[in-house]
Amino acid sequence: MAYHGISSNLVLYLTNKLHQGTVKSANNVTNWVGTIWVTPIVGAYVADAHLGRYWTFAIASCIYLMGMIVLTLSVSLPGLKPPACKDINSQDCKKASTLQLGIFFAALYTLAVGTGGTKPNISTIGADQFDEFEPKEKAHKLSFFNWWMFSIFFGALFANTVLVYIQDNVGWSLGYGLPTLGLAISIAIFFAGTPFYRHKKPKGSPFTRMAKVIVAAIRKWNVPLPTDPKELYELDLEDYAQKGKYMIDSTQNLRFFNKAAVKTSSTNPWMLCSVTQIEETKQMLAMIPILVATFVPSTMLAQINTLFVKQGTTLDRAIGSSFKIPPASLIGFVTLSMLICVVLYDRYFVKIMRRWTKNPRGITLLQRMGIGLVIHIIIMVIASFTERYRLSVAKDHSIVEKGQQVPLTIFVLLPQFVLMGTADAFLEVAKIEFFYDQAPENMKSLGTSYSMTTLGVGNFFSTFLLSTVSNITKRHGHKGWILNNLNVSHLDYYYAFFAILNVLNFVFFLVVAKFYVYKAEVSDSMEVLTEELKVMRSRASAQEATVPG
Repeated sequence: MAYHGISSNLVLYLTNKLHQGTVKSANNVTNWVGTIWVTPIVGAYVADAHLGRYWTFAIASCIYLMGMIVLTLSVSLPGLKPPACKDINSQDCKKASTLQLGIFFAALYTLAVGTGGTKPNISTIGADQFDEFEPKEKAHKLSFFNWWMFSIFFGALFANTVLVYIQDNVGWSLGYGLPTLGLAISIAIFFAGTPFYRHKKPKGSPFTRMAKVIVAAIRKWNVPLPTDPKELYELDLEDYAQKGKYMIDSTQNLRFFNKAAVKTSSTNPWMLCSVTQIEETKQMLAMIPILVATFVPSTMLAQINTLFVKQGTTLDRAIGSSFKIPPASLIGFVTLSMLICVVLYDRYFVKIMRRWTKNPRGITLLQRMGIGLVIHIIIMVIASFTERYRLSVAKDHSIVEKGQQVPLTIFVLLPQFVLMGTADAFLEVAKIEFFYDQAPENMKSLGTSYSMTTLGVGNFFSTFLLSTVSNITKRHGHKGWILNNLNVSHLDYYYAFFAILNVLNFVFFLVVAKFYVYKAEVSDSMEVLTEELKVMRSRASAQEATVPG
């Protein structure tokens, strides 16, 4: 609720209150949101290597709250914002001072630091509460991420409806104060549950473990691999059992890195790594092509809080004679659509597909992501045609140059918002579950941060594309595709460009998905490990029995 309460309407605060232009305000939003979703890599590293997930989340949530308090003060105190301006398109509007901008953006980026520690760890803490080796809990875990996203978007729905209405019609002080209070309450609830959690200790830096494998493999690039994988270096089964870790058998996937386990005269950890350590690294590296394939759809998500909302400001928002729907409230339909689709997916779609595929999830995670990617293509095609229709209505009523409100209901934008929620139910939920599920047991926080990093990169990519397209299309005397007055802009061309980009990305996804190999179930690996230990111990006992006393 706190995050969406800020991000949903941020572009309008920057334009209406801080008097920034369309491109600058949209880029400031995507840069901030990009940072929000990139910092989880740092939070994941701190959790896995040093503090553990619980304490990383606990400290980061306090930083998050501090940022929310300062942000609420910056929109409330008159001295921390420029004077109001009736015509926001006028050049006479007084810009925010350096101090005012400094405090506002310092608060925003303090939130980014806080989310860096909260986002990759809270869902991981939740998933950690399920025992992989208890059948009932393992079954419940398959639904956990669906209901996890349901909970998140339930808070987002409140933010995108109630909070944005309060911000637009009552005041920004209350509109930011309520999520600040809500955040404080949620942190208190989290701490109250501390005695009941299953806590997992940090297992060391995943980046260092991965770096050792990469360096060792490169340094032994000319060393031949043995024909028998059992000749590669590996720790004893007892070592893994005592430390509560999981041993992974050698695979032929990305086999170059197996060179790191070839035994030579050196036992330096930067020259010799265990098979399990190598397989963990290979699992993280194998997910990178899938990660890259999610950058473009993440760029599409960035349009929701920026250009989609700006479009809404140009349309008729009246419902009845007195009520006007805030433009950012349409984001609530993304949330509502996603909530409905997640419930239908979990309760009906999975059960139906399970009969056909015999897969406990109904369909594979990559298939679920693929459906989401197809929906993204459809969204941008619809958005392009809808914008083209909006521009034609503006032209028919001779209000293009004046930048006046177009006599067209804001609900013409509804299909693109609703379908975005449907795409989220497939792509975003599957993405979180995929990167958590496919990450090694000792690198779960880092795996979860993958799903968030893609959103960060997508927002930065959106900033790059918006600035680049805006500058290129202004060359040679042209007006450009994206201007402050959307009635003379060409967002229809911009959205069509996005549709083409999505098609190319989908082809790329099909290629990388075809070659991806899912990792083995941990519980299955542990059952094998347990059986092997039993065999080893029985052999040892038999040998002791044959030795004469």
